[in-house]
Amino acid sequence: MTTTSGVAPAAADIDRLRERAFVLRVAMLEMAAGKGEGYVAQGLGMADCLAALYFHEMRHDPADPQWPDRDRFLLSTGHYSIAMYAVLAEAGYIDSSELPTYGLNGSRLPMSTFDDLPGMEIVGGSLGQGLGQAVGMALGLRIDGRGSRVFCEVSDGELQEGSTWEALMSGATFGCDNLVALFDCNGVQADGAVHVQLEPVLEKIAAFGWSAIEIDGNDMQALVEALEASRARDGRPKAIIMRTQPGRGISTLEKRERAHFVRIPDEEWQAMRDELEAGRPGGNHG
Repeated sequence: MTTTSGVAPAAADIDRLRERAFVLRVAMLEMAAGKGEGYVAQGLGMADCLAALYFHEMRHDPADPQWPDRDRFLLSTGHYSIAMYAVLAEAGYIDSSELPTYGLNGSRLPMSTFDDLPGMEIVGGSLGQGLGQAVGMALGLRIDGRGSRVFCEVSDGELQEGSTWEALMSGATFGCDNLVALFDCNGVQADGAVHVQLEPVLEKIAAFGWSAIEIDGNDMQALVEALEASRARDGRPKAIIMRTQPGRGISTLEKRERAHFVRIPDEEWQAMRDELEAGRPGGNHG
């Protein structure tokens, strides 16, 4: 998708965006299948957000990944890379035939991201660093006089990092109203549930001077409305606190207490594929 400044964004086709999210989930499952393991649960939870970003909200051009006026998306949690590769393939940055190489030796698609892939803005995975880089990018774009925006995914686990709160302070201090932080509050981290007292996330981030809203991160209508509201240039950076479900669309993964890095026996993959297909938006199973 390519949009240019001065052209009003098209109205959201919610059903089409839900279908895009479904396609992303299928791609993630296929990437992980046969390998027995992967960071698939978080990716499934983020599929709706990425579909709304790449196929409705963001200005970007897969034919010119370095287009200076593009919006930037930063994936702070590099282990969510399975979701990133799925959306880059669906958007046309990479060929979908490359997706099965996910996690294999020598692949351009490791289980945590590199930034030499078209459409990948940063190396994510050193947790707590993404939002600080996003603040810097947002400031740089403003200094350059560009109307581009910066979107940065941040996990709730990263709210345990002091650097994240420093970035929140800086973003508000410098009035980065071209910055949108997307907090993936899924409640899990490497060793189980997020156990540090983070709540109330919304009120804490708002207290740092951000315009903050909390939504169901798997509700496409709510995502689109929140992203559209984030366009306001009112002197404040925007935060969207998304309550997402790890393993969204696959009940066995949704029920797992430890969903950070999942190991799945070979015989279970087909049942997962079938369940995902059965839940296809609109009941379109053709």
